[in-house]
Amino acid sequence: MKKRRTLIYAALITAALVTVISCAVNPVTGRKQIMLMSEAQEVQLGLSYDPQVLASFGEYNSPALQSWVQAKGTEMGKLSHRPNLEYHVKVVDSPVVNAFAVPGGYIYLTRGIMANLNNEAEFIGVLGHEMGHIAARHSVSQQTKQQLGTLLLIGGMIASPKFANYAEQAMQGLELLFLSFSREDEREADALGSEYATKMAYDGTRMADFYKVLIRMNLAQSEGGVPTFLSTHPDPGDRYNAVLRNTKAWQDSLKLPSYKVNADSYLQMIDGMIYGEDPKQGYTMDNTFYHPELRFKFSYPLGWQLTNAPTQVTVQPSDGKALMLFTLSGQKTLQSAVDTTMAMYGLQLQRSEKKTVNGLQAIATLSKQQVQDQSTGTTGANAVISYFVQYGSMIYVFHGVSTEADFAGYAPTMEASMKTFAQLTDQSRINVKPKRVFVRKAPKTGTLASTLSYFNMPQAMMEELSLLNNMELNETVPAGKYIKIVSE
Repeated sequence: MKKRRTLIYAALITAALVTVISCAVNPVTGRKQIMLMSEAQEVQLGLSYDPQVLASFGEYNSPALQSWVQAKGTEMGKLSHRPNLEYHVKVVDSPVVNAFAVPGGYIYLTRGIMANLNNEAEFIGVLGHEMGHIAARHSVSQQTKQQLGTLLLIGGMIASPKFANYAEQAMQGLELLFLSFSREDEREADALGSEYATKMAYDGTRMADFYKVLIRMNLAQSEGGVPTFLSTHPDPGDRYNAVLRNTKAWQDSLKLPSYKVNADSYLQMIDGMIYGEDPKQGYTMDNTFYHPELRFKFSYPLGWQLTNAPTQVTVQPSDGKALMLFTLSGQKTLQSAVDTTMAMYGLQLQRSEKKTVNGLQAIATLSKQQVQDQSTGTTGANAVISYFVQYGSMIYVFHGVSTEADFAGYAPTMEASMKTFAQLTDQSRINVKPKRVFVRKAPKTGTLASTLSYFNMPQAMMEELSLLNNMELNETVPAGKYIKIVSE
């Protein structure tokens, strides 16, 4: 099953912030540094981003797991460098192996990374790293350095901030998530992660073990849409050694009698977790997007990249010169959906035509939008082709956009895709079940490969499962040890 690359790029918007640049004391270093916002503004910013993050990625449906990660975040927060800050930790419903934090105490871990961790100590190391970014106010510092530009970049073209609204929550307000931390910031977050893990009496060296997995997975080239501690700088190998050194120093300093790993309890907690794409949220096969719950399908151009989010689907060619957006209108009639869209996004309607799309009533429109490159002051225009399709009680909307200069080359392809929207009736496509991680005890001592074969794991998945278990295929698995397998 194809992975999806998030094709929404950085945007830095200042409209929601009224701030005065001033000096503040960094909670970690104790040194003064220029900061663009106060702590109160930082907290308010995180509060405003949280619903947008959840709308974009979805919250993983496991109350027990959500409660556990929040409890660990609260415990760690009390011994962090910002103990008075209220921390919010959540697992988001994304298969990408990742974790990220936003200002004000909000930390998100994907179900993808939760499935790849093998014990509580590894989780605590990841949590500590992300909390380290918040404690040291790295995002706020980066925002100051970037000086909060106001351009929105979509692929290779520049569009106005109004046009960004087409992408709904997935494109609105998530700009801070795409700031790249510096080498020094990443190292500092690693060091803080080692510190916080050790103070919680967890074995911080297990985070270093997880870096071995990251090196094997070559996550610098992986697909994802959120910023990550899995960056190419510093090198994961260097980070592995640094985490070992930092953890040893803290263990030598604290001299606790023992340090927790808690592998079995962690693995039992993620038993049954969805692995990879969840088909009920929509999935792709042979350049067709299927949504089993909403019972629709549509095809998209060969060679274009599709990205699925809870509020929208984006499809884009590799050159980034065009963009298709598929979403749901909140209006009750086709004409009101058209009128609201034109008014909301400042579109100048050029043509409107009633159509039938595979037996469904629709309106197709052609419109223009004036845009301005704020870096140069020059103006231009985007051309937008839209299809509003009535399906049951819902109105689905396609938007295809490019610059006027490029539009003629992309419009036929985008419109052809829009015309494939249709009701999904094929039960074989509707009843697709997600893969899940299951935890099983090894029946006898043997290699990981032989143990996986005992559970009928296909040969094609062996390497992937070795990564999932952070073991080599020829490594010995003692009888009774928990391992992870993947099955429907």
